[in-house]
Amino acid sequence: MTQFSYTIQDELGLHARPAGLLAKEAAKFKSTVTVESGAKKGDAKKIMSLMMLGAKKEHTISFTVEGEDEEACAAALEAFLKENL
Repeated sequence: MTQFSYTIQDELGLHARPAGLLAKEAAKFKSTVTVESGAKKGDAKKIMSLMMLGAKKEHTISFTVEGEDEEACAAALEAFLKENL
């Protein structure tokens, strides 16, 4: 199990476009990716789960990645977040 957190820097927060791209990035991997923001939790491979987090600028979201390619998945998602959010 690999875990990491990221604080959103985008002025609009985790809105539709980056949420869709993030879900698409997570779907490239076999690992299970769970994302949390406060008390809300969801599947990072599903755009609606990401949108329902309601993550705004300066909110910290936490990821838990479990599976055979978890290290590669976590690294790719961290890089995506830094480039896009």
